[in-house]
Amino acid sequence: MNIEPDFSKRGGLVVAVAQDVETGEVLMVAYMNREAWERTLATGLACYWSTSRNQLWTKGESSGHVQEVQEIRIDCDNDAVLLKVRQRGGAACHEGYPSCFYRQRVGDEWRTVQQRVFDPRKVYRPAGQE
Repeated sequence: MNIEPDFSKRGGLVVAVAQDVETGEVLMVAYMNREAWERTLATGLACYWSTSRNQLWTKGESSGHVQEVQEIRIDCDNDAVLLKVRQRGGAACHEGYPSCFYRQRVGDEWRTVQQRVFDPRKVYRPAGQE
């Protein structure tokens, strides 16, 4: 059976959900284009298409917090993929939290419900200051 994502939708992008393979926690949601998909398959490391930077992006390339892909699933419409990953470095979020979903709505306010793993100001330096 030859199944692959349908890149004919959403301008060539499919939704990619990264989930911790051990805990089941959703770590992040991103997008993949065909090149990101193929690089992920070839390397075993999660690669995405950055919609904010308009470029290919291997998760952890600047922080070292890579996602080792353990399992891949695809939805019934072939327009979303689930990557079950082993998150290295303890944080998937560029804000330094284990998950990008570190805030929770409680009553009528938002609360931070995870502890920061790293200080993003020390990990990500502005361009030209590497």
